[in-house]
Amino acid sequence: MRAVTELPARRPARATPSSPAVEGDGGPSVAAPSPLLMAGVLLVAANMRPVATSLGPLLHQIRSSEHISGAVAGLLTTIPVLCFGAIAPLAGLLSRRIGIARTITLVLGAIIAGLLVRVTGGIALLFAGTVLAAAGSACGNVLLPVVVRRSFSSRVGRTSALYTTALVGVAALAAGVTVPLAHAIGHGWRGGLAIWAAPALLATLVWLPQLRHEPPVATSTPPATPVRVLTRDPLTWHLTVFFALQSFGFYALLAWMPSIFQSHGLSSTHAGLLLGLSGIMAVPAALLIPMVAARTREQGPIALAMAAVTLFGYGGLLLAPAGAPELWAILIGFGQGASFPLALTMIVLRSGSAQLTSGLSTHVQGGGYLLAAAGPLLFGALHDATGSWTASILLLMVVLVPQAVTGVGAGRNRTISTAPREAQAAGASVM
Repeated sequence: MRAVTELPARRPARATPSSPAVEGDGGPSVAAPSPLLMAGVLLVAANMRPVATSLGPLLHQIRSSEHISGAVAGLLTTIPVLCFGAIAPLAGLLSRRIGIARTITLVLGAIIAGLLVRVTGGIALLFAGTVLAAAGSACGNVLLPVVVRRSFSSRVGRTSALYTTALVGVAALAAGVTVPLAHAIGHGWRGGLAIWAAPALLATLVWLPQLRHEPPVATSTPPATPVRVLTRDPLTWHLTVFFALQSFGFYALLAWMPSIFQSHGLSSTHAGLLLGLSGIMAVPAALLIPMVAARTREQGPIALAMAAVTLFGYGGLLLAPAGAPELWAILIGFGQGASFPLALTMIVLRSGSAQLTSGLSTHVQGGGYLLAAAGPLLFGALHDATGSWTASILLLMVVLVPQAVTGVGAGRNRTISTAPREAQAAGASVM
């Protein structure tokens, strides 16, 4: 009752998203903002990607050990992205039933269990564990923007910058150090994959105190946002398509960038280092872009600028891949790396309440990742059909056009809001 009666006074139908200090989240926060909560958010974010990025570097060893085909190996690396999309709606359902803090604890437990299960047996357990860990990550992806919106509403830009930096930074780290760790630990690829359960366990220990602060579910978790409220607003679709297309390009090159460079005479070691360089460039982008985005009235110009940076990188990869490969990797890494945290930040800025943040995050990431999963498959299929990488890279360049257009639409200075309907409901309940 409290949340319903406060909404008309505290949240107008058209809120101004240019300031991150938006109050009236539709219910109490998970916990009072504190250094411990911030540490928990950062550690949770840091564990959202190793399930995916630790697989690729060890894929050759996994294929040799388990005697699987290239198609099966490709499916294994695609599973996390598919789960990020298909299982995203489960996050809202769980958080409404047991609360956000408890759901995130469950998410971390699923990640730990999945990372351990996938190294304890044969190919069946490898797939099952990957699905379980990716399912946990899918729910965590959705809930992190909700925690930011509810508990750090006066520091959206700074908090988004820190947690997306942790997310992309550890993702790049997992891609770069998993093979050396596997050699150092022993036990082959199993040791390299199992080690990533350790930071997830640390995140769980740091997050557990939030369970004491979470109010009863009936008061802490607002009801689900009706799907029609989101789907009827063009802003929702601008955000979803923007997120989908930037993820499409990222996962396509995550899978195939080394192969492109190797086909033009670079060694496998050099090509792997270039992929690592591209991933590292996402770290400064994630640290900078959310803070800039939260301080500007409209984020469309940022989306345009990052699309242009990425376009230059694609152009170099197409016309002279061996001419200045480090430069192309830097441009692509920064452009793609900035678009991802920009999309997450705009989810928070475009939401009028924590309730809407949860629904919007589910819609945007669920649909976005499902489309992104087609990126590596379509990119590789075009190469197989044409015998070169030209058509594949041109596809990514063409995709940048609707990405930029929807980025401008998503960056407009407005929010999705249900305030008028809630106001009517509040009046009816008083009567």
